[in-house]
Amino acid sequence: MKTFPKFVPTPTPKVAHGRGSWVTDQDGNRVIDGSGGPAVYCLGHGDPRINEAIMAQLNQIAQGYRRFYTSDPLEQLEAFIRDRCGGGLTEILINSSGSEAVESCLKVALQYQQAIGQTDRTRFIARMRSYHGNTLGALSVSGYPMRRAAFEDSLLPVSFVSPASEYRPPEGVEPDQLVKFLANELEDEILRLGPETVCAFIFEPVVGAAGCVVPPPAGYAQAIQAVCQKYGVLLISDEVMSGAGRTGTWRALEPDQVVPDIMSVAKGLGGGYLPLAATVYQKKIGDVLTKKDGGLMSGHTFTAHTAACAAALKVQQIIQEENLLERVQSKGAWLGQSLKDALSDHPHVGDVRGRGFFWGVELVADKATKRPFARDLMIAERLGQTLREEGLLLYPVSGFGTAQAGDGVIIAPAYNAEDEVLEQIVGRTKRSIENLFG
Repeated sequence: MKTFPKFVPTPTPKVAHGRGSWVTDQDGNRVIDGSGGPAVYCLGHGDPRINEAIMAQLNQIAQGYRRFYTSDPLEQLEAFIRDRCGGGLTEILINSSGSEAVESCLKVALQYQQAIGQTDRTRFIARMRSYHGNTLGALSVSGYPMRRAAFEDSLLPVSFVSPASEYRPPEGVEPDQLVKFLANELEDEILRLGPETVCAFIFEPVVGAAGCVVPPPAGYAQAIQAVCQKYGVLLISDEVMSGAGRTGTWRALEPDQVVPDIMSVAKGLGGGYLPLAATVYQKKIGDVLTKKDGGLMSGHTFTAHTAACAAALKVQQIIQEENLLERVQSKGAWLGQSLKDALSDHPHVGDVRGRGFFWGVELVADKATKRPFARDLMIAERLGQTLREEGLLLYPVSGFGTAQAGDGVIIAPAYNAEDEVLEQIVGRTKRSIENLFG
């Protein structure tokens, strides 16, 4: 294997401007944003229609504080989300970040269990190799040792079960037994804790940064939902990264034919034009909260920010009017196959996986054994730097394996990225990996 010198990161450049899938720094270097930052910029950069919608709202008022006013952008965005979610997911709290949205998901679950008299149900179960946010509650339910380590003693007590990875299944578990094993493991953990103590199970339908994009095995979501329903445990679907069309459907769980009790959605909802996220939950839960407490006891100063709602509404309208979810499905299949064709034979590409416009490339030291690179080699960071030199931004991720090892990149282009841009993403990724290990 190639010997790598000590890694020296290059200084972070200053951004100057962006248009579509292209970003230029203040030194004039122009690159393709092939990951939408951290899978956020679903319509690229600088869309004049969205900018005009924001300015039109700012010229009226930036924000009507939610305790004093509602607004057309808020009500129209809520109606849009209800229509896209379906399945009884009618109750919505607009937040400013994915971490806030997940915090509110946890609070919805806790408040509901208290309201129905299940006062001992305060425990959460989550999965290893998961990430749900950077606030303490969201971090508590994140099975991501690298990001937890500095805060471990202040986090909530949370139980963790195995990740749902076909590429890295639990030791000794055969592929055709994976779903059964994972469902049984969840049930065993509920019984170990005592069903009367378990509030909710939270998971990402398609894991993002904590696993380098990991779609679930077929039947997994249905199996864990059945276990949760058996014991009165609420099911929380964290779609901060994978939702709002990123995987080709508005809800990431749609292909799995599962409707959760509570869900979060963020990055693609507002497309990064202004900070915005949402917590969405079932009407039956909302009715209980309203009757018992007058509503959900969560929210912040900038909750339901008017201008942010106007931005997100325009983003979603453009996606709908231009049939971009259909494009993500059709071109996403092409993108995934093209990445596999280009990369799968490389000796250090362990796996290429994903859905829609959400793909991960995992790099390994040994392809036969799936052994990851040692973390101190900083392979993901090196690849990110090599990609930038090739004129491409992808999202490097690391620490998602055992002993904080694991390296890869996430590919998450804009839903309206031109065919030529998608082709360049594939070609530049291939060349960058070859250059890194050449």
